[in-house]
Amino acid sequence: QVQLVESGGGLVQAGGSLRLSCAASGSIFSINAMGWYRQAPGKQRELVATITSGGSTNYADSVKGRFTISRDVAKNTVYLQMNSLKPEDTAVYYCNANLAIRGGLGWRDYWGQGTQVTVSS
Repeated sequence: QVQLVESGGGLVQAGGSLRLSCAASGSIFSINAMGWYRQAPGKQRELVATITSGGSTNYADSVKGRFTISRDVAKNTVYLQMNSLKPEDTAVYYCNANLAIRGGLGWRDYWGQGTQVTVSS
């Protein structure tokens, strides 16, 4: 009923930039917050950044000042601009949306399939 499709991952050298996009589609009634999480090999999934429907943002300390999250509410799309990338940013990046579907019973989290970001030193 709901799909989150990510794009924009890839391989980049340290110090470079990438921009991730995630578009939500399907029987969506309303979206609350959207965000990005990441999971490196052997590590737990961690929050990268979130943005509410009102535009309030939250960032992990490790990405503050380097990453910027933004959102196009009309397009149900969230973006993550990643600058000054470091090898430790290498991970699979997952899009998340907290939303309510049409005819549904409330808010729940949906996840994208993930996109690989690799930063070489």
